[in-house]
Amino acid sequence: MRFSFVLPCMLLCSAVTASAQVSIGVQLPGLSIGINQPVFPELVPVPDCPVYYAPGSDLNYFFYDGLYWVYQGDEWYSSAWYNGPWRRVAPAYVPLFVLRVPVRYYRRPPAAFRGWRAEEPPHWGERWGHDWERRNRGWDQWDRHAAPSRAELPTYQRDYMGDRYPREFRRQQALHSEHYSYQPRDPVVRQQQYRQGGDRPGRGGAQERRRGPGPG
Repeated sequence: MRFSFVLPCMLLCSAVTASAQVSIGVQLPGLSIGINQPVFPELVPVPDCPVYYAPGSDLNYFFYDGLYWVYQGDEWYSSAWYNGPWRRVAPAYVPLFVLRVPVRYYRRPPAAFRGWRAEEPPHWGERWGHDWERRNRGWDQWDRHAAPSRAELPTYQRDYMGDRYPREFRRQQALHSEHYSYQPRDPVVRQQQYRQGGDRPGRGGAQERRRGPGPG
């Protein structure tokens, strides 16, 4: 009798564990990360860098090469729309130019940034370890005169706020395709765009996934 009770419990626990493992690997259209950007933000260029930041926001909020980027809770997120939904981005897939933004442009820097020079990028090698730093040697050195131009801002999104903001993923895609013709140049961003349901990356996609425009 006791064995007949234990066996179903073991099977149930195994099923729950398997279900959890499957759900972790599912690619969803996006997620809520507990932030609310109610209107299209003011975006200002970061000097000597093809990235914008949002000085009026209480977030570490950036725009680069056609996507919005948010750093929160020691995680990076990206979205094609200013208020998400957002996709978590692994360190290997965050564009180098986003990582090069100096500390002073993080409106809510985490405690780990304390003591770092405001005019220099965060110490990502300390955050992500020697393997990341080895794969991206020289990431914080580049020719500022040869940096790519900044992407056109998707200002059409100003017309979509409050109840007009498109929450449904396919609606976002349709509006973006209709109103925003800019195509990302950074291979890493093209990978993010594809993962978020955009066009397939250009030829060489998998080999290009790491790196975007590099040093020099």
